[in-house]
Amino acid sequence: MKRYGMVIKVKPEGFEEYKRLHANPQPEVNRILKECGFSNFSIFEKDYYLFGYFEFEGEDVNKALKEMEKYPIYKKWLKLCDPLQEPLATRKEGEWWAFMEKVFHLD
Repeated sequence: MKRYGMVIKVKPEGFEEYKRLHANPQPEVNRILKECGFSNFSIFEKDYYLFGYFEFEGEDVNKALKEMEKYPIYKKWLKLCDPLQEPLATRKEGEWWAFMEKVFHLD
């Protein structure tokens, strides 16, 4: 299992809608995340920056993220959420959320 942190900005005018969507996420989207190896997934907000944390069981998190796009319900979920977000200019090519470097962990 590997831990991941990622960051993106949510548009201020879209923040309430983003919170509404995530207060009641589609059960199928949650199922797909779990089936693709994601667990212990949380999103936090501060000043319209979203910090996501998750744990991943698998070899390649980027491959798993691409695999999820084959599910129509997941693609529909992205179409609802993505317009509410502003990716960081410093993200790597191909990233939407910018993955972060882990600098400390305490068990």
